Amino acid sequence: MSAEATNPGAPIRRRGRPRIDLRRLGRVALLGPVSRDRLPDAIGHVAEAHRAHHPNADLTILHKAYVLAESSHRGQMRKSGEPYITHPLAVTLILAELGAETTTLTASLLHDTVEDTEVTLDQVREQFGEEVCYLVDGVTKLEKVDYGTAAEPETFRKMLVATGDDVRVMSIKLADRLHNMRTLGVMRPEKQVRIAKVTRDVLIPLAERLGVQALKTELEDLVFAILHPEEYEHTRALIAAASPGSAASGEAGATATDDPLSTIAENVRAVLRDAGISAEVVIRPRHYVSVHRVRIKRGELRGTDFGRLLVLVGDDADCYAVLGELHTCFTPVISEFKDFIAAPKFNLYQSLHTAVVGPGGAVAEVLIRTHQMHKVAEAGVIALGNPYTADGTSAPQTAEPADGERADPTRPGWLSRLLAWQQSAPDPDTFWTTLRADLAEDREITVFRTDGGTLGLPAGASCVDAAYAQYGDEAHSCIGARVNGRLATLSTVLSDGDTVQLLLAEDATSGPSPDWLDHARTPAARIAITGWLGAHPQDPQGSYGSRPAGRRPGPQPMASAPSGRERSAGRAATVVVGRPDATVRLAGCCTPVPPDAVTGFTVRGGAVTVHRQECPAVARMQAAGRTPVAVGWGDAAACRVTLVAESFGRPRLLADLTEAIAAADAAIIAATVEPPSEQRVRHTYTLQLPDPAGLPALMRAMRDVPGVYDVSRAQHPAAAV
Repeated sequence: MSAEATNPGAPIRRRGRPRIDLRRLGRVALLGPVSRDRLPDAIGHVAEAHRAHHPNADLTILHKAYVLAESSHRGQMRKSGEPYITHPLAVTLILAELGAETTTLTASLLHDTVEDTEVTLDQVREQFGEEVCYLVDGVTKLEKVDYGTAAEPETFRKMLVATGDDVRVMSIKLADRLHNMRTLGVMRPEKQVRIAKVTRDVLIPLAERLGVQALKTELEDLVFAILHPEEYEHTRALIAAASPGSAASGEAGATATDDPLSTIAENVRAVLRDAGISAEVVIRPRHYVSVHRVRIKRGELRGTDFGRLLVLVGDDADCYAVLGELHTCFTPVISEFKDFIAAPKFNLYQSLHTAVVGPGGAVAEVLIRTHQMHKVAEAGVIALGNPYTADGTSAPQTAEPADGERADPTRPGWLSRLLAWQQSAPDPDTFWTTLRADLAEDREITVFRTDGGTLGLPAGASCVDAAYAQYGDEAHSCIGARVNGRLATLSTVLSDGDTVQLLLAEDATSGPSPDWLDHARTPAARIAITGWLGAHPQDPQGSYGSRPAGRRPGPQPMASAPSGRERSAGRAATVVVGRPDATVRLAGCCTPVPPDAVTGFTVRGGAVTVHRQECPAVARMQAAGRTPVAVGWGDAAACRVTLVAESFGRPRLLADLTEAIAAADAAIIAATVEPPSEQRVRHTYTLQLPDPAGLPALMRAMRDVPGVYDVSRAQHPAAAV
């Protein structure tokens, strides 16, 4: 956990930043007025910050933890030349200013003792209890001598597993990394770059997902300074030029009279004051990375792009009251409106976002939230206090739903999914690569299941991801889905708020297709699919058991018979035509059978072709002025019909369909199975039925075959007649 020395350049903050200040920590604050060899008053700064959030906290255990940490680290020095105890003190002060409770602060004071001193976990457990011992163990790194190059990924795996049981483990790790990043300047440049990349790829996304924006934004700026020094200096110069005379402390109130953001802020205060709404309106400067992103997006920065207005009110209703006043008295930019109060982000964040046009056309972004929302927006899970009882079990809260999504906010859905897939990635390199890819998905969506549950998925996730999120390895037999009530392929990309129903085959031996990997975004889905494919290398059918059958001749017109009746060796239905000696044919485009309502048309040679009345060919011939011929059914007899079955591909589908047809005493005259397209298969059967009355039952039996979602009468384009 040891990292070392100077800041790569503390960002200049504009006056008026209403956020927890994490930059005022220094040696003087830590050491006090006495020599650094004694450090008797160093814990006092932590106690003061802690009491600001928890006035009734018992500080006895903090003093006890400091005594153990100071004595065990005595004689150890950081590379910057400071006593090592300054590091755990700095980490603890960061957490104290964010509002962490006493147990977290106790563990943060001791977080390096087991790793870097002779103190053992048993000693920590004996003196401070099981909870503190668990937290200290969770952030203790694995030794390179035991794990070699796998030490770093396996250490992060260990921390994440520990975080699954107690989120405070990751809170301590994030604060630890922040102080190390602040003091990284004495490291070799190549080591600075390596640590910064890991911070960018793993720690910053974790801070974002846990909602700890105060840590995330400063980590982003520190990484920016190391990995992109030229862009960092350019952005720093832009911010300095936009706020002349401002101090880096970020105290309230921009003073420049020509500052358009200050002008809009004054107008907003006046509007809310006239409306009788008690609110605090402050200017919240953007941090360096945020300004850089805006510049990349817009090309040229506006005067209002260096900050946003933050409106703090007492309760949720006031947030919407403020929004109404702003949209009434200013011109709103509707495309910028977002309601994260009604629909909070997956990391606990709540706020109303809007933008309004001020004097001279200046556009200001506005954040509206309560004071409690602001505290959570800055400190995330750290602001929740201690969600656990004294014996370490979960405190009474709303029960966590079966899908693992957030009920207890200390165990968010993304963390549950991460812990699940990491069990299937025993190889450290696979875990490390997959972890970075997973954390790179910086947006989540929520989709609803038909049973009332929800699934949290990364943006861009498909039905494949939803299937594995809901069913695990059982999703191997998934054959399709319904999205918002409509049939959809497994490749369908889901949107926030969709309702998804996954359709599983009854055949448990079916498995995924290699194509599924093209549509899987979540590690859980990709690992499960890859594992199945690796275990079935010789599987000839994959997830598409219904391979294209050999094409046979399509349905043919049945033989004609004289005397106004169609017969085919006694197998066809009898059609009665009011025209003696007319030759009759059943149309191949709609294959009518009793008791279909039918009509006829005279074609070349005087023959009469019989169509179902709803056949599209009937409307075309009537529009062409063709005169229909009255026809009807005679005695019931055997009939021929063409059916089309639409299905999702799966093993044994063709066999199951032909078995259902045979069970209905129907004979297959001709059949074609088209090649699968997006996991869908189309089957066309020309069938001979002994009795037309059995057709509805046959179609129901075919629909009941797993994987078949529709069976219909054929509607082929009619040939020219």
